[in-house]
Amino acid sequence: MERKLFTSLQGESAEKLNNALSKQGFRRSQNVLYRPSCAECSSCYSARIRVADFTPSKSQRRVQKRNDWLTRNAISPWATEDHFALFRRYLEDRHADGGMADMDIFEFAAMIEETPIKSRVIEYTYDPAPDEQKRNLAAVCLTDVFDDGLSMVYSFFEPELTKNSLGTYIILDHIKIARAAGLPYVYLGYWVPGSPKMAYKAGYNALEIYRRGEWVPLDDPDNFAPEMHPLAVDPIAEQVAQISLPDILPAKQD
Repeated sequence: MERKLFTSLQGESAEKLNNALSKQGFRRSQNVLYRPSCAECSSCYSARIRVADFTPSKSQRRVQKRNDWLTRNAISPWATEDHFALFRRYLEDRHADGGMADMDIFEFAAMIEETPIKSRVIEYTYDPAPDEQKRNLAAVCLTDVFDDGLSMVYSFFEPELTKNSLGTYIILDHIKIARAAGLPYVYLGYWVPGSPKMAYKAGYNALEIYRRGEWVPLDDPDNFAPEMHPLAVDPIAEQVAQISLPDILPAKQD
């Protein structure tokens, strides 16, 4: 049974709250910040890459070279019909039975556009064929901008370009963006030991996870077994008491 600890993200203090809680393992979904808090399992770890310490592997360098024909374009968080069409092709190929499979264009637009913080849509395009007018869309990533890094909220790409390893390329390019902007981290979402779908995140060196209230290096994924025991999870009241909140109260007027 899945359980989450969550809070609304709205108002003038949304940016500060998001920055503070993201450093404590929370993720954003539209106007909500959440963190897994299952009763008998604590195996969902927020993961991030230390940009300054990251060096690509040989295979990752090949992926970068294989996709150097793509053009990156960062735009405001606004959903387009082309975005949605690519999103549908991606889901049908990769996640036909997933929780987002029935998402319509209005729900998709809400996912992209309902953000109370600084967010960007990062597009990856390539030159059109001679008989086409506009550039072709290869991949898209909804990205949040924190005070200490970039958070990859959701990405999707053209299934016909599977051999290009676009999922890997998008992460590598976000590391490049963060490095150019002087931001120390790229947040990847949650990593779960033993989960085949999450295993790719452990393939990036300089990765660290938020575990038991602190960020620790993920040097060897095999050293982290799933924690599934009632005593592995603090009671909700204790979890809330341990959360560090930013100073977001308005200043007193004389």
